[in-house]
Amino acid sequence: MKRYLVTGASDEVSRAIATKLASPDVMLLLHGRDTIALAETCRAVEKSGGKTAKLIHDLANFRGIDDLVADVGHKPIDLLVNNAGIAVVKPFAEITREEWEQTIGVNVTAPFFLIQHFAPRMPPGSSIVNILSIAAKTAYPNWSAYCGSKFALEGLSTAIREELRSRKVRMLNIYPAATNTDIWNAVIGEWPREQMMSAADVAEAVAFAINQPCAVIVENITLSNTAGTL
Repeated sequence: MKRYLVTGASDEVSRAIATKLASPDVMLLLHGRDTIALAETCRAVEKSGGKTAKLIHDLANFRGIDDLVADVGHKPIDLLVNNAGIAVVKPFAEITREEWEQTIGVNVTAPFFLIQHFAPRMPPGSSIVNILSIAAKTAYPNWSAYCGSKFALEGLSTAIREELRSRKVRMLNIYPAATNTDIWNAVIGEWPREQMMSAADVAEAVAFAINQPCAVIVENITLSNTAGTL
């Protein structure tokens, strides 16, 4: 049985990814902090025929990262999806130290150390998928901490990709434009939700990338709406 670890599985994007990848021969190790939303994700996956395990940890600190690694155990995983993330949207001068540390912790530090731990144990043909954002390539006012974290993860993962080539472990970066999730409920302003990507769009891209032949890497996928991006 294959083992897939998906972080941030209490949000709509990870839920769509996990449901898309659900299969009787796959154990989905689903990480999240919101226990109610995580349980909903598990139910959706199980309804689609998949098997699940709930992993509840806070990836903003090393203790949470270490506890997640311990829960996953020593058996290798075949897929790591780094989707857990924090978005602080405010002028850079107003960002607190705590907000900065949480953003960098969840968006950069956790993916890096999860990759560092799991990649050496992953079999050839396995995949690591980073759900980045067009904010990893384009700067937006009031999104400095978020953009900075995504730029950082892109640089790290692109460099690590070169180190993993000899082991035939694939590093895949997905760059969605603004995606219609609950995150926008907490962002001040008027946002055209109908012009955003859907969580299902992102899940389709992930499934497409990891289902290529083992010797093929779809290194980067940028997703945007035909009507334009925000």
